[in-house]
Amino acid sequence: MNTDQLAISLIITITFLLFIYGKWRYDVVSLISLFILVLTDTMLGEEKSKLVLNTNDIFNGFGHPAVITVAAVLIISQAMKNSGVVDILARKIKPYTNKKEIHIASLSGVIAILSGFMNNVGALALMLPVTLKTAWEQKRSPSVLLMPVAFASILGGMITMIGTPPNIIISALRKEQQLLILEQSKSNNVLQLYVTKYFGNDGFTPAPFGLFDFSPVGGIIALVGVLFVAVFGWRLIPKSIQKKPKSESLFSIEEYVTEISIPNNSKLVGISINEANKRTGDKLTIFRKIINKKAKNISLSTIIHSSDNFLVMADPTDLKSIMDEFIFDLSLELKNRLEFLKSDASTSMEVVITPDSPLIGRTRTYLRRRSSNRLTLMAVARQDKPIHKRLGNIIFSIGDVLLIQSDEDNLFNAIANLELLPLAPRDITVGSISKALYASIVFLSAITLSILNIFPTTISFILAILIYIFSGLLPVRNLYKSIDWPIIVLLGAMIPLSQALQNTGTTTLIADQVVFLTDGLPIWFVLSLIMIITMCLSDIINNAATALIMGPISVGIALSLGVSIDPFLMSVAIGASCAFLTPIGHQCNALILGPGGYRFGDYWRLGLPLEILIVILGTPLILYFWPL
Repeated sequence: MNTDQLAISLIITITFLLFIYGKWRYDVVSLISLFILVLTDTMLGEEKSKLVLNTNDIFNGFGHPAVITVAAVLIISQAMKNSGVVDILARKIKPYTNKKEIHIASLSGVIAILSGFMNNVGALALMLPVTLKTAWEQKRSPSVLLMPVAFASILGGMITMIGTPPNIIISALRKEQQLLILEQSKSNNVLQLYVTKYFGNDGFTPAPFGLFDFSPVGGIIALVGVLFVAVFGWRLIPKSIQKKPKSESLFSIEEYVTEISIPNNSKLVGISINEANKRTGDKLTIFRKIINKKAKNISLSTIIHSSDNFLVMADPTDLKSIMDEFIFDLSLELKNRLEFLKSDASTSMEVVITPDSPLIGRTRTYLRRRSSNRLTLMAVARQDKPIHKRLGNIIFSIGDVLLIQSDEDNLFNAIANLELLPLAPRDITVGSISKALYASIVFLSAITLSILNIFPTTISFILAILIYIFSGLLPVRNLYKSIDWPIIVLLGAMIPLSQALQNTGTTTLIADQVVFLTDGLPIWFVLSLIMIITMCLSDIINNAATALIMGPISVGIALSLGVSIDPFLMSVAIGASCAFLTPIGHQCNALILGPGGYRFGDYWRLGLPLEILIVILGTPLILYFWPL
């Protein structure tokens, strides 16, 4: 192992460790790794080192076709949402929810198909309220439905090239590797024989995987996977968390909301609402004032006076001690207030913290600042367990469910700005059959242009985006809001690391070691081993980063074995899409953590059998459709 190979191996190891450590978001980790790569190249001597061939090209990864395609798919996903396609499909599901297995299969099947053609996290975000609504209507535990639905959204990404970033990466990588093999074969007799065998003598044009090249393997795996979770897999979810919903809301407001009256001698007289909440140690949250028998929204700066009446949020076990300490009374008209609160749907809402929310790792102070103190945090639920005490000290995490209160405009502004997902079912206001049909025709036309090789996939999708803009389905002001910028930065920054692995010969070195260690074992075993290793990495680090690292290594192994690179790239694509063992392996898994009431260790119970099934099924499917 030479100096360059040792350096890039160390950089990749540090990158993996930072991903696993999880203190910084994956895009920040990728930028750290990119900087270390350039710094190491400079220290080793730019002319001698092969870590970076040209420092001026270090950011060319951001113009890579895979990066542009990922961004285009995310924008198209937003247009499809705006058209109402998903909403219309959701309405069609309702008749199929009577029987549990059919309920799970219908939800999972729809989201798997959607995830094949749009961002799977976006598809899950749209279907999550539908899932919770139907769970309540059928009096079924959300935990029985949410994990199968989340897993189905991940499975659905395998169906097409655009279904998930790893497939897009592997598709582009195929063309790059074919070009590299052709270039190196000019001075390598062994590769010349390889080119003759697999590329032919003349007329070969390197090409990426096509849009539906992933479908024979990925489609069958998705179909079998959905059937597995619907018929058998859901039974593996621990019964201890399978609780039937007592109400349509995760929070039972009646248990925590009460009405208080402020006497002359109360310690709360003369201080602001904000100060009162602080002095009670967050055990009491004042969120509305009763004026003329009506509950009115109030500012946190409102001063409390004697004889005032308020609606407050408090844990029943704390209420008595707070009343004695701060001297206030309970009102006698609570029941009417609660009915009013329930009927006033525009002023309180349950939302879940998504993987892209700026609230992650922050506290209520940040929430108040971002909402200009116009938003009241009434309660937090984590793993289906409401937290009512010390709300100010809670550090928000992905999947936490928040009960927030404000006027309608402030609520929806906060939801948009803070990347929160409302759990209440949405009315179908934008979607219509005509819009949905129009959006679908445009999308299918773009796919057709790509399949017929009239335009590359990226150009076809850009054309679709322009049509969506001109037709009003994509407002220009929101054009880039749907792009997952952290994943774009991750891809752009990790591509140079992937290239450094190849430029330094490290992929060949690793491939030769794998071939040596597996000498005498059948090739199908090596193929399965690559899939399993990729799966394990995807469970702990970002799947796009996994594909960028494992893709070139798998090609090196194929070349060392003297077989086609295609089945090995397919093995990485399947493995990178299989993150079912932990809630941190995929954003879809994290999104259901709070609403489903899952614990960290609940995922592997269904995820491990599913991954074993995929390896057993995927290996022969790859070898059948992509022969060695």
